[in-house]
Amino acid sequence: MTIDSRQVAAGMLEAVPFARTLGIEFVEVAPEAEGGVRAVVRLPDSPATHNHVGGPHAGAMFSLGETASGAVVLAAFGQLLDRVVPLAVRAEIAYRKLAMGPVLATARLGRPAAEVIEELEAGRRPEFPVVVEIATEQGKPTSEMTVIWTLRPN
Repeated sequence: MTIDSRQVAAGMLEAVPFARTLGIEFVEVAPEAEGGVRAVVRLPDSPATHNHVGGPHAGAMFSLGETASGAVVLAAFGQLLDRVVPLAVRAEIAYRKLAMGPVLATARLGRPAAEVIEELEAGRRPEFPVVVEIATEQGKPTSEMTVIWTLRPN
C-alpha cells in the first residue's frame, strides 16, 4: 500500500473544514504500522474549544477521534475513492478521565484492509471498526472511541 501521509492530512483538512476550524493537527499517518493502519492527530489547547472546567469540550474530543478514524480510513482505502465513498455509520465514545491541555487521538483499523476489500469485491457493503484512544500529550488515557465505517459503492 503506497500513500503519502501528507496527502492524507491535506485531504482530510480539505474535505472536512470543521477539522480546520478546531485546529486539528496531523502528527502521524502510518499505512503499514505494526498492528495495522494507524493515525495520530492532535487537538491543541485553546480556550475556543474548552468546556466549563477548562479542558477540551466533549464535542471537540469526539471530532478529534472521528477525524483520526477518518485518516485511518483514507490511508487504508484511499486507492478506492474513485469507486466508493467512505461514510461513518455510527460511533461510541466513553469519556473516562478529565483531559487538560492538548490531546492526541490514536486510531487503528480494527479489521485487516484486505478483508474489507474482499468483502467489497464480493458485492457486499463492508462495515469495519476504527478504534481510537484519546490521551493527554503525557500519555494519560482520557477517552476511548469506536467508529464504525462503511465503503458505499458509487
